[in-house]
Amino acid sequence: MGEITTIAEGRYLGLYERDDWEFAERPNAEGVVGILALTARKEVILVEQFRRPMNASVIEIPAGLIGDEEEHRDESLPDTARRELLEETGYQAESMELLLSSPTSAGMTSEITHLFLATNLQKVAAGGGVGGEDIRVHHVPLKLLPAWLSEQKDRGLLIDSKIHASLWLAGQCDHGLQ
Repeated sequence: MGEITTIAEGRYLGLYERDDWEFAERPNAEGVVGILALTARKEVILVEQFRRPMNASVIEIPAGLIGDEEEHRDESLPDTARRELLEETGYQAESMELLLSSPTSAGMTSEITHLFLATNLQKVAAGGGVGGEDIRVHHVPLKLLPAWLSEQKDRGLLIDSKIHASLWLAGQCDHGLQ
């Protein structure tokens, strides 16, 4: 592998080149966690937030950056997932199981997304995010999820693919999603 050249670097993103290929990285984070949170009542907990790069609201699984804040730099992946789930949704998870670690977008960034399944949930806080995040929490019965997502899409919201990927992975691990 060749040497990395910095093309530009901002607060949240950097543009780099290696071996005549340009790619983006987050200079302040080590990757991403995404959490498929399932309640005992077979509800999927999803979040909705306006995403500036998309200039639209997006329905997503709870997620967050790894190591982007000094006080959380040495956190384990499951602990980061637990913290992000709590901050965004107000739920604590007794069980946090890694489903998959995979490139986020291999042609554009070296970032890895780690998808988790959170179960045995307990509501302990309001959620909604931290530091200016404006996150809306949705509880969607698993059986109604396809129709609900279709309704959101019809309303003009974007649907993040990590919802489908994490559901499929959890189903492959036989977590009673049928």
